[in-house]
Amino acid sequence: MILRFFCCVIIISSSFDLVAQNDTISTWNLQMCVEYALENNLSVRRNQLSVENNNIDLNQSRGNLLPSLNLNSSYGNRWGRSIDPTSNLFVTERITNFGFSGSSAVTLFSGFQLMNNIRQNEAIVEASRYDLNAAENSVVLDVVLRYLNVILNEELVNIAENQLNTTQAQVEQTRKLVDAGSVPISNLLDLEAQLASNELELINAVNNLNLAMLNLKQGMQLPASNEIKIEDPDIDQVETSLDLTVDEIMAIAMMTLPDVKSADTYLEAAEIGVKVAKGGYYPSLSLSGNMFSNYSGAANRARQIPTGDEMQVVRQIGFLTDNPTQTVSTLITQPVFNSDDDYTLNEQLGDNLSQSLGLNLSIPIFNGFRVRNNVQRARINRENQTINQEDIKNQIRQNIESAYYDAQAALKAFQASSKQVDALEESFRSISKRYNLGASNFVDYQISENNLFRARANLLRNKYEFLFRRKILDFYMGESLTF
Repeated sequence: MILRFFCCVIIISSSFDLVAQNDTISTWNLQMCVEYALENNLSVRRNQLSVENNNIDLNQSRGNLLPSLNLNSSYGNRWGRSIDPTSNLFVTERITNFGFSGSSAVTLFSGFQLMNNIRQNEAIVEASRYDLNAAENSVVLDVVLRYLNVILNEELVNIAENQLNTTQAQVEQTRKLVDAGSVPISNLLDLEAQLASNELELINAVNNLNLAMLNLKQGMQLPASNEIKIEDPDIDQVETSLDLTVDEIMAIAMMTLPDVKSADTYLEAAEIGVKVAKGGYYPSLSLSGNMFSNYSGAANRARQIPTGDEMQVVRQIGFLTDNPTQTVSTLITQPVFNSDDDYTLNEQLGDNLSQSLGLNLSIPIFNGFRVRNNVQRARINRENQTINQEDIKNQIRQNIESAYYDAQAALKAFQASSKQVDALEESFRSISKRYNLGASNFVDYQISENNLFRARANLLRNKYEFLFRRKILDFYMGESLTF
């Protein structure tokens, strides 16, 4: 029995000594756990991307106020019979052509849709930031509760170890009394049975601690293979009062929780969305401008430049009255032209430059009920956001009410457990003295010891249960979740 006990103690203690002896295992406090969880939580990262995406939409809506500017160019070659783009004459030759165009447009009025769209996107960006804060708060609260659960189970392991050490000391003392013939051997056998029960309680406590540590790692998105040690916070002094009422906590939550602010802002965005949709009923006015020019390789042959010389040319001017088949001609003098072989690209582009500027007015008369349907959809979305806002507030109210009354119950249980432990500790000290003197039997001793062990464990559970509930209330009041 003694050999089995020492083997069990060595195995259990080795699991704790390994943490202390391994220099590669780092100690994490609550702040480190929270920061790591925020950096690696997928929900938080998803909300960060949503904020970035909504910022892009906002920048695009602001950019829609600016004029557009587009440039186009073309280059090509033609063979055979085609139209020279600079002279619009049919030619049969190879033509190299190049052209460019530019256009610009700006919306002057569109039923205030552009400005309202900017306001709507600003509200959506703000709401998505509140969503990000809500996701971060949820992660922080979850990590704090998991962290506290690890601390609770560490203290339960300490209680189980102390209980085991107390029983072991009692076994050694009883063995001496048995050897001296002062007490019967049955007392020793009863204590050894109790020692085995304490060993099992310690093993269960260690297993629960390992599970609590695993849950913390999973909440942090930390691989289970990473060994860490948790720093024990100073939470010996527990605030044992609830100063605020449910309605006071609710009022604070409505002003501070990002969930509420997000719902309010999404409702504001939906209301602006109705105005955006109604803007489709109004006429739109825009200003546009265009510029165009081109170049042709045949233009230098089509362009004629006077040489300063003149020449006589016969030109037909009519027919004889009495003989329509007989033509009448005359000699005319006209200048002599040569083809312009030096008609450069810049000269052509300048000569062919064309520009335009215009106002465009569009008045919607009938468009297949598209605008009306858009307005109806925007109103439905506004109603959905109103329902969502009410739903979130109702959920928060219910959660606060549950957390408040759970905290009250946990506080009462903690206070009662504290008194119970004080009484049972005094009772166990008295029974231990009488048992060592042979004035009390083992049954009374065992019952007293087990009652004290359960009372201490319950005290710890009630203590941390109250801390859990108090931290939840702190969360709803927007306070920092620290110890």
